[in-house]
Amino acid sequence: MTFENSLAFAQEQDKLDPLAHYRQQFHHPVINGQQVLYFTGNSLGLQPKSARDYINSELDEWAKWGVEGHFHGKNPWVSYHEILTPASAELVGANESEVVCMNSLTTNLHLLFVSFYQPDGKRFKIISEAKMFPSDRYLLETQVRHHGFDPDEAIIEIAPREGEFLLREQDILAAIEEHKDELALVFFGGVNYFTGQLFDMKTLTEAAHKAGALAGFDLAHAAGNVPLHLHDWNVDFAAWCSYKYLNGSAGNVAGIFVHDRHGNNTDIKRFGGWWGHDKERRFLMENNFQPMTGAEGWQISNAPVMGMAILKASLDIFAEAGMPRLRKKSLKLTAYLEYIFNQVVAMFPDYQLQIITPTEPEKRGCQLSIKLIGSDKKFFEALTQAGVIADFREPDVIRLSPTPLYNSFEDVYRFGETLRNLLSQSHH
Repeated sequence: MTFENSLAFAQEQDKLDPLAHYRQQFHHPVINGQQVLYFTGNSLGLQPKSARDYINSELDEWAKWGVEGHFHGKNPWVSYHEILTPASAELVGANESEVVCMNSLTTNLHLLFVSFYQPDGKRFKIISEAKMFPSDRYLLETQVRHHGFDPDEAIIEIAPREGEFLLREQDILAAIEEHKDELALVFFGGVNYFTGQLFDMKTLTEAAHKAGALAGFDLAHAAGNVPLHLHDWNVDFAAWCSYKYLNGSAGNVAGIFVHDRHGNNTDIKRFGGWWGHDKERRFLMENNFQPMTGAEGWQISNAPVMGMAILKASLDIFAEAGMPRLRKKSLKLTAYLEYIFNQVVAMFPDYQLQIITPTEPEKRGCQLSIKLIGSDKKFFEALTQAGVIADFREPDVIRLSPTPLYNSFEDVYRFGETLRNLLSQSHH
């Protein structure tokens, strides 16, 4: 469609938007007396207004029942995690048996690596993207050291070519082919946190399997952002957090996916805990761990119910809105942000601000990463002072994420106006 850089156009798009009413279901921060433009759902999603009621409901159950709340009450705590499963499975394109919410993201990845990084003879290498999120990099380093390998030898990082910002898929596939005899695992962030590049997980999984390796993904920036079909793509395992696009609150409970072909194999090595043990016999307090089938068999501990209540508030909104509709709006909203940004920056040729996220809509989610060439963090700080909440990643990248549940086309237009004012002030 043809965009326009005008308030009237933005407001018209909001009127036509079938998801516009969801914006009112979230608290929008007011900082220093002004309602800010919030573009950092890729870091921490906004609070659903319903979250307070969902928590209060569990606080009331606790007050009323005490320990008996595990078995009585509206949502008995002993099975609370199970009520998050249908919406979570829908979001990542999985069977319900393949998904469970538990722990936190990197904890879950370590637990999954126990099962799915099993170096065997000369097969010990892991292929991943260079400049992955530090927690993932530390995960890989410590896992390979745990098995007695040198990270420099065991971890093969695929970097962008000289002068480029994005990874080329052909370079990843070439590396898989080159190292196929020594490869144990292909492990990527589904969407790169720094550039916002969305990887073709289906193709990477097929290539890993052809090479005799497994494929796993960190979906921190993908879950709730882009359509996922983990089961159909044949992905072996994946994990995600809930506090970014899923609006689950800071550091809240995370989720895992384990493909049924692994989940149904209870002989796979893993670390055990009583919540992963056969639930029919859980309270018999026996020795000898008997894992449940499916992703639930990777659980360790009982559910953090208060955090899960907040996540349920958000997942209920996702279930109602649906990822296909959210993606449709997201594509348009992100394209509008790209258009507005390019329009404004073209007025100030002295400034080198460049979007480094893929321009092809199918190769990105809603995040646009902007490189401040020849500039530093001061520009980002000026943006924050002017009421735009984005985030900064060293050395010189600002990340903006217009999320379809609570951002509007008018937000994007007003961002453009703020950007224009800032650039014209510094221009003089």
